[in-house]
Amino acid sequence: MRILLVEDDVMVACGVKLGLVDAGYAVDWVGSAEKALEISRNEAFDLAVIDLGLPGMDGLALTQRLRQYGHTMPVMILTARDGLNDRVRGLDMGADDYMIKPFELPELLARLRALLRRSQAATSSVLSFGALEMDTATRQACVRPSGQLLELGQREWTVLEYLLLHTPKPANKEKLLQALTGWDKEITSNAVEVYISRLRGKLEPLGVGLRSIRGFGYRLELLAPRLTDVSSNSGT
Repeated sequence: MRILLVEDDVMVACGVKLGLVDAGYAVDWVGSAEKALEISRNEAFDLAVIDLGLPGMDGLALTQRLRQYGHTMPVMILTARDGLNDRVRGLDMGADDYMIKPFELPELLARLRALLRRSQAATSSVLSFGALEMDTATRQACVRPSGQLLELGQREWTVLEYLLLHTPKPANKEKLLQALTGWDKEITSNAVEVYISRLRGKLEPLGVGLRSIRGFGYRLELLAPRLTDVSSNSGT
């Protein structure tokens, strides 16, 4: 998942970005609302974390402008202001949640996960499909009912989480590519195919397939039981 971080305090921004990257997110950090508006014209984000006290245009005005431009991603406001009126104004202008500085990183991560789930109509940190189960809070994926853990690299995790959040709809390949990396790094579409191929090898034995949709992207689907599996289950 890709996050836009708008924060002018370098120490705060570095700490938040490090925590988000360690949690598996792709993060783009800018120090002003004007720069955030500039990159949001050409880049897609799954969520924005915006400081209220920005130089120039403040975080409230930025949030309002993003909504006016049609951006529907969840917005988390960060601020040192703890007044009720400030919180109400932020929510009224389009923010989805509000955190007062100083804050604890684990709580921020939990709230961001909740916002991402809400934006994809998911109701739990546990995402499941067939025998596959992924817990975005503990960052563990396992096979049910055995509970066997599924070993995933960080980018494999990102791809699978994105696919699960969008199921049963297909995931757009271009947006999946952007979910893997920020605007200041480059990754080719061929790299996405590499991670998809790796995931296929791990998921197909579980009865979960990855269908390529030409010209668009990928979708998870349940595979029909193999004849050998049917025969062994029937005792023949």
